[in-house]
Amino acid sequence: MLIVESLVVSHGKQALIGPVSFSVEAGNALVIMGETGAGKSLIAQAIMGALPASLKACGKIWLNGSRIDTLSPSVRQQLWGHSLAMLPQEPWRSLDPLMRSYQQVHESHRLVAGLSKAESQRCTQSNFHDLELTGAEFKRPDQLSGGMGQRVSFAAALAGGAPVLLADEPTKGLDTDRTGTVVSLLNEVPGKGGVLIVITHDAMVANRIGGNLLVLKGGDIVEAGATHTVLQAPKHSYTKSLIEADPSYWEKTPSDTSGQFVMRTEGLVVGRHKAVMTQPIDLSITAGKRIAITGPSGVGKSTFLDTLAGLIEPVSGKVIKDGALGRTDVQKVYQDPPAAFAANVTLQKSLKDVAKLHGVKWQVIEDFLERLGVSTTLLDRKPDAVSGGELQRIAIARALSVKPRILLADEPTSRLDPVTQKQTMRLLAEVTAMSKTAVVLVTHDRTIAEKWTSETLALTL
Repeated sequence: MLIVESLVVSHGKQALIGPVSFSVEAGNALVIMGETGAGKSLIAQAIMGALPASLKACGKIWLNGSRIDTLSPSVRQQLWGHSLAMLPQEPWRSLDPLMRSYQQVHESHRLVAGLSKAESQRCTQSNFHDLELTGAEFKRPDQLSGGMGQRVSFAAALAGGAPVLLADEPTKGLDTDRTGTVVSLLNEVPGKGGVLIVITHDAMVANRIGGNLLVLKGGDIVEAGATHTVLQAPKHSYTKSLIEADPSYWEKTPSDTSGQFVMRTEGLVVGRHKAVMTQPIDLSITAGKRIAITGPSGVGKSTFLDTLAGLIEPVSGKVIKDGALGRTDVQKVYQDPPAAFAANVTLQKSLKDVAKLHGVKWQVIEDFLERLGVSTTLLDRKPDAVSGGELQRIAIARALSVKPRILLADEPTSRLDPVTQKQTMRLLAEVTAMSKTAVVLVTHDRTIAEKWTSETLALTL
């Protein structure tokens, strides 16, 4: 059903990926893995015809025997939802910020799939039940957690009934149980005779999807074959390093638990829009200490960080801070990095504004970017022209550049491949240990919590 031949995506004269060629027949799945910034998301965007304006694609794309890359943008967009559907890496990019969640999914069933009003309502209710979203039906995207927004986007993408689904990191930020639910629903696409393309950093997810696997590095395919075969007996050294970088293989990283007091909570209850999300929490944060916050999507992990940062008021209880904390001493790395950057200015402009405002030497920011493996050539682009993983590391560099005493890190490596994730977490450990910076890490991965922090606070629904 889908053939891609000699696809190249470029930024000016620089080729970002390709040439890349592959085909996926009806009833089959293709998994794409690889390093952050290798161009995995660009492949999906090029197939859809939804690349940022600053990027150009060439090559040939066939859908059901017809060339679609030669179609005009307006004609190509008519395929969206009907023939091709995409779940983008950032769910907020695919959701209307002013529309309730239920209506967004219902519209896809009603207007795209062409179901009756009654059948659309029945299917929408079923979607929310299957994805454990009961209670989220009448919330706007800004009222949803990252994982909940991911699942609403997933339901809307599937609702139109398109036979080809492109899913970009569909399980990021989800706990193990909900990951299993989403993977089962993804597998229904090839099970019903459609085509499924999944971009993921998670070898477990890739193994459960099955089908064929492409491994990308530097924009090129370095290994391809049956997913189970490649994962069990990888031939390329990079594929081996991806698998071996899984957090289960990490060594335990100790943190300082004897530092001076910087912040604590007493009976802290957090929530949003008058809805209580947690039981009372007592937590002590000291200099150099690393604490993990875990729990299922929607339990209040990000809300807890926002409350510590002073961005929202507690429902009850107290956040008590060291009186010496300055205005830049508490920094947050947000779960959705594109939402934390000005969309219409270059990344260099955003970072230089930070340097100017807070008296940070530009060399300090460049040094952090280099240590995080981010090329400064990317800074000439706007946020939508770099990968989610690259933007995530730029956000980390920005936060570290002002030398915070407390770093609130909300899923800071969820867009990174295993190798880059391991390197980034190692750097975070080194920098924060040297500067005695406390870290409160939100993660859905209990293995990372166990390996990287000295204390875990598990929130429950």
